Amino acid sequence: MRLHTKLTLFTVAATIAVLGLFVWQLPLLMQKIASDNTNKNLREQREKALKAIQENGVNYYLQGDSAYGSYSMLKDEYISLEPYPRGTGWAKQKLQTAQRIIDDDTITYRILTDTFTISHQTYLLEIGKKIASIQQDSIALQRATISVLIVLTLIMACIQLFYTRHLLKPLGRIIRTRLIKKTFPFKEPRPALATSTYDFKYLDQSISQLMQQVNHAFEKEKEFTSNASHELMTPISIMQGKIENMMTDPDLPANAVLKLEDTMRIMKRLKKIVSVLLLISRIDNEQYNRNDQVTVKPMICEVLEELQHRADEKSLTIEERLLGETILYRVNKDLLFQLFYNLIHNAIRYNRLNGSVSISDAYQQNRYVISISDTGIGMDAGESERIFDRFKKNTSQREGFGLGLSIVKSIADYQGIRIEVHTQLNQGSRFELLFSENHLQK
Repeated sequence: MRLHTKLTLFTVAATIAVLGLFVWQLPLLMQKIASDNTNKNLREQREKALKAIQENGVNYYLQGDSAYGSYSMLKDEYISLEPYPRGTGWAKQKLQTAQRIIDDDTITYRILTDTFTISHQTYLLEIGKKIASIQQDSIALQRATISVLIVLTLIMACIQLFYTRHLLKPLGRIIRTRLIKKTFPFKEPRPALATSTYDFKYLDQSISQLMQQVNHAFEKEKEFTSNASHELMTPISIMQGKIENMMTDPDLPANAVLKLEDTMRIMKRLKKIVSVLLLISRIDNEQYNRNDQVTVKPMICEVLEELQHRADEKSLTIEERLLGETILYRVNKDLLFQLFYNLIHNAIRYNRLNGSVSISDAYQQNRYVISISDTGIGMDAGESERIFDRFKKNTSQREGFGLGLSIVKSIADYQGIRIEVHTQLNQGSRFELLFSENHLQK
């Protein structure tokens, strides 16, 4: 998963988590706010009522009656004033939730009670606000708050996503220009990354230096392989010629002839190794063109004809199930032939007696895929990971130098072909060659 995606998911998850926690606590918070606000309003109403009594007298409310009571049309609020009985002690100001009966309706109110004295008469003042009305205000406040929070969260998420994308742009350029390469080595110099972030500058410089070191080492390796191969071929050919001349001597003892024959076989094997290394070196140095177009089926059939005698030695069944006239463009015909030859040759060589080799092809998501499978010795997971390394071979092999699949990998990389290996010990192997869409378009 890409870093930008991870940061985006984290930002969204963190925002949702914080928002969820706040929404979870919102009813309690809103209830507390509404309750505190109601208590404040009740105290303000008390102050107004006492001020009106102080300025206008208690009859301002009583109007000649012994008590006073009034409530709003919907009974959301009420106020009552009545004489406080003597001998009951002084009542302190108090806030409570209690029920009151108004017009035969029992309603729960938040009530402020207080006492005051005018002209040696103590009065009890009650001011109440309907609890249901408080809850409605709380719910409305919750909805408004949630709406605002959602809008703010979306705005913040967009800002964070935009800033994260902007902040990670240099990293994306580093990946595109420094790390994602179709070919190796890295020949084209790249300008320094333009960014104000020190970390990205340092990363870009470090990768550039590392790429230069890798490229230098790679060039040295190719140069050594090429030079060594060229230099070795001459003395090997000379030695081979001298041994052949010695073997034509009629006076040579029989035991010496046998020893020379063994030496000749060793020289041929050595010459073959050097030839293979030279071929790999030429591929790595891009000395082959890629302008040919090849019809797959005839080439595979030509390979099978050359290897039929080897298949007959093991009584193998070779099944070729290729589609019609599939043509591959922008490839090298000789290298592609070598690629098919090595894979099919391995499928025959490391197969069991009376086994089978299957060659088929198909189109998968704009890719052309050729599959070469066998019923041979197979490999375990550890061996299959290094089969393309030079001079590496699986433990069941009795011959070879581990260069056949190395050639296959070099040719495939050079021509832009992806190789997938599916294998299991003693169950056979399947090599899949995945050609890109570029190979199918003229």
